[in-house]
Amino acid sequence: MQIGQLYRQVRDQFRQAELQTPDLDAKLLVSAALKISISELVLDEHNDVSSEDAEKALTYAKQRLEGKPVGRILGEREFYGRRFGLNAATLEPRPDTETLVDAVLERSDPDRALLMCDVGTGTGAIAISVLAELPRSRMIAIDLSEDALICASENAAMHKVCNRFYPVCADYLSALRTGSSGKHEGEMDWVISNPPYIRSSVLSELSDEVIHHDPKLALDGGKNGLDAYVSIIEDAGRLLRANGQIAFEIGYDQADEVKKQLRHHGFVAIEIIKDLSGNDRVAVARKA
Repeated sequence: MQIGQLYRQVRDQFRQAELQTPDLDAKLLVSAALKISISELVLDEHNDVSSEDAEKALTYAKQRLEGKPVGRILGEREFYGRRFGLNAATLEPRPDTETLVDAVLERSDPDRALLMCDVGTGTGAIAISVLAELPRSRMIAIDLSEDALICASENAAMHKVCNRFYPVCADYLSALRTGSSGKHEGEMDWVISNPPYIRSSVLSELSDEVIHHDPKLALDGGKNGLDAYVSIIEDAGRLLRANGQIAFEIGYDQADEVKKQLRHHGFVAIEIIKDLSGNDRVAVARKA
């Protein structure tokens, strides 16, 4: 069998199954199985494939057809031009979340040594992407899951930012509250978070891929989806320096409620930023 034949076989199976992105999924899985780039998949389509590599690609395809996401099959996901390892305790970083990284970078001076905090870091994708673009900055990366922090620390080492990446196991910003040994009251330049924001009542309505493969801890935002925002905003006002900034990923219908919480806790210059699909995706504000 040739590379092109194998790819088209997998692609056609995915199309017939009406997967959302059949061609892309096939390219990612076949190229990974053959240990080649996607461009090589096209340029070298007449090259022969060993039986072992073909079997591996077809095994990946079977897993995808059974509902397993591509990132979970490969154990990694690309985000902001970099690859991030995953484990069972982490969400797959989504392309929409790159809007949050863009928002922070566009409002940060790369020549300053900023002190930042990423709450609910998961794979560390947000924190590490920001650190890679701001080489003088430091990031406290908080997650309630120790397994997630192990994954994030490995990703930080892979992308050579581990000397500026400080993992902390805690519930939101609790570890930095007054009286704790690691507090940074009035010192933070940024508090950043893509928190759980799905309403508890609609978790069961999510796609099977999300329900069966993403950790509930990283999805469940409580009764109204706002529990994490309320907790983080309350503590962020104390931790941020004057004119320090806060940035959240938000659900498409949560802008008004998040703005209300920010205003209530004294934040100003509130902006709502849309993603490439035109949905409200990020809230940014400044401490007065």
